[in-house]
Amino acid sequence: MARESLTGSRIRERRVMQGLKQADLARTIGISASYLNLIEHNRRRIGGKLLLGIAAALEVEPQALTEGAEAALLGVLGEAALAANLSQDDARRAEAFAGRFPGWAEALAASQRRVAALERTVESLSDRMSHDPYLADSMHELLTTAAAVRSTAEILAGDEGLEREWQDRFHANLDADSRRLAQSAQSLVGYLEQSKGAAAAGRSPQEEVEAYLAAQDFYFPQLEQGGGDASVDALLGAQGVALSDAAVFILRGVLEQVREDAAALSLGALQAAIDEIGVKPVTLARRLAVPVALMLRRLAALPSLGGGLVVCDRSGTVIFRKTVDGFSVPRFDSCCPLWPLFAALAAPGSVLRERVGQLGRGQMQFDAFATTELATAYEYNTPVPARGVMLLLPAPTGDASMPVRAVGATCRICPHERCHARREPSIMR
Repeated sequence: MARESLTGSRIRERRVMQGLKQADLARTIGISASYLNLIEHNRRRIGGKLLLGIAAALEVEPQALTEGAEAALLGVLGEAALAANLSQDDARRAEAFAGRFPGWAEALAASQRRVAALERTVESLSDRMSHDPYLADSMHELLTTAAAVRSTAEILAGDEGLEREWQDRFHANLDADSRRLAQSAQSLVGYLEQSKGAAAAGRSPQEEVEAYLAAQDFYFPQLEQGGGDASVDALLGAQGVALSDAAVFILRGVLEQVREDAAALSLGALQAAIDEIGVKPVTLARRLAVPVALMLRRLAALPSLGGGLVVCDRSGTVIFRKTVDGFSVPRFDSCCPLWPLFAALAAPGSVLRERVGQLGRGQMQFDAFATTELATAYEYNTPVPARGVMLLLPAPTGDASMPVRAVGATCRICPHERCHARREPSIMR
């Protein structure tokens, strides 16, 4: 069945999303509810003036009804096929399935989206409940204040011969502690309910920096065009940049690294080299005479590649992340020790390449390149600062030339119970 035959399913989906009844939409566009029902079940073709009228009533572009949602639906069905380990022959039948059974296709896609959303929610809640410093401090404040309120109340209730002066003091303490308890609880609830678009209240400095970088799409033309220290200061002092002092300190280090990398290798020169020899980090680094770690960072900065980047220090703490869909990097919890990033830290000077896929996320595959960057030692018998750098590039579709290593995000949400590197039990079953 042609893709255009799914237009009715897309109309129904948009109508339901907006909370419109079928009869109300039919009345608005001047047709009967029964005819609209046939359209929504893909039993009548639609086009021309009627399509324009429906699009206007639903406040969408006509292309969104005839083309826009098709790729998204087939993409979600493809993810469901991967999660179910279907064969490639079965996976290729997704379009035919959506054409013959649009209702079931939409139901399966909605289920797959919900599963993915629940996985992300579990990851986020696991991170926050386990390692969020603000949450830990808030809970400690609540428990401490509640204990103080209870202690004062017990004194007032149990000693009838308490002098008036002391009664007044304990009543004042009880009032102050009660107010503090209420304020702490309100602050905690506000922190837990804040949306992604809310201000950075309660965020860690690292999260503030990540939100700022994501808003800029990790691209800074001023730095790419050879700006000096003044360009970094200008970015930090730009209007609308409201960051904590700790976040500014971290962000300055990130921006200075971008400026130094851009001065050593422009994205234009890198793209020209890729057009000639392909995406081969070691070969590119040798051709352009730059360190491999710098090459991995510059490849991650190319929008056309759609790659992710993870950087950790010598302790294994993630200090920079550019996320990529399909590969989760924990915000607070410790990362999976099976990542090539940590293997590279154990073998300074080497460059590792593996194809990896995260358990529980539909097994999207990535080519991971990792190496260690060592700083210069200026004193005797001083530990040399080292950073692990890992580039993640989506693996070519259908490419089975490399074995895939199954890795997790963090032990708490990893379903691989028999993993030899497990540090704590998983909450996933």
